[in-house]
Amino acid sequence: MTGAMPAVLGAAWSLLAAAFLAALVLLRRAPAWLSGGGGVSGLFQDLIRYGKTKGGYGQRPAWLRLLQVPKRWFTHFYVVSVLWNGFLLICLFQAEFLGGSLPSWIQHMHRALGRDSQSEDTESQHFSVFMVLLLLWLHSCRRLAECLWTSVFSNGVIHIVQYCFGFVYYIAVGSTVLCQVPTNVRNGEEFSAQICWYHIIGVTMYIWASLHQHRCLVILANLRKSKSGKVVSLNHSVPFGDWFERVSCPHYFAEVLIYVSMGITLGLRNVTWWCVVMYVLFNQALAAVLCHEFYQKNFSSYPKHRKAFIPFVF
Repeated sequence: MTGAMPAVLGAAWSLLAAAFLAALVLLRRAPAWLSGGGGVSGLFQDLIRYGKTKGGYGQRPAWLRLLQVPKRWFTHFYVVSVLWNGFLLICLFQAEFLGGSLPSWIQHMHRALGRDSQSEDTESQHFSVFMVLLLLWLHSCRRLAECLWTSVFSNGVIHIVQYCFGFVYYIAVGSTVLCQVPTNVRNGEEFSAQICWYHIIGVTMYIWASLHQHRCLVILANLRKSKSGKVVSLNHSVPFGDWFERVSCPHYFAEVLIYVSMGITLGLRNVTWWCVVMYVLFNQALAAVLCHEFYQKNFSSYPKHRKAFIPFVF
């Protein structure tokens, strides 16, 4: 795609990816500096950790403990994502299938970022964007349902900055997808959906990764439930089954695969989306390393063959 918008969005996502990569490298290469709980190192640890990993690096200053909210508020992210991406999906559906146009404020945003109103995009590219926005919305719906009816949250916390960033992220990722089409989506032309081979592969991979992610989240929830389904504990235990046999955080690995599947659905050549994938990769890798260290530190019999994030690799 031409225009300045893909470059601007790609640069923004690349900067975020680089920031999380730098945090991951710092965590792995400078553990001695990070072992303290105060000052800059304490703030850094507080910003990268959440939930069970937050309590494993020493006593945090009182002022940092004031800037925290319950981890169960993760649910709010998916409420916003379902509403926002659902709204964008309706706007795109009307523009693509019903001959309407995108809201004027969205068109102004496109133009402000340099997106051309005219485009040489093919029908398959337009359909790809619609499919990815639909997949993203369905992903948000599933994660919201899991937060409400599957997951069992402990008394863990997240930093207020992480909480606010979560809202920005879920609004930005849907907006990034929508920005892959021109401002006047159809320009008066009839729409003809063209299903391509990469749509089939991408959707198949999306379903496969989503099923495994759901299974892993069910396994984690069942660690705190009795056989009757009643919550009996909020303690942490070692999970077994499905992809947990290979990695400590298969649900994070599945998240990356879901975003990769969307990149495939977009036709493999959308550079902006692969920048989003890189961000998700480093973000999830950082969280996985922290969880892996938690398991190794707190469970002496933790399986030594398990990797943190990617089976057999990392």
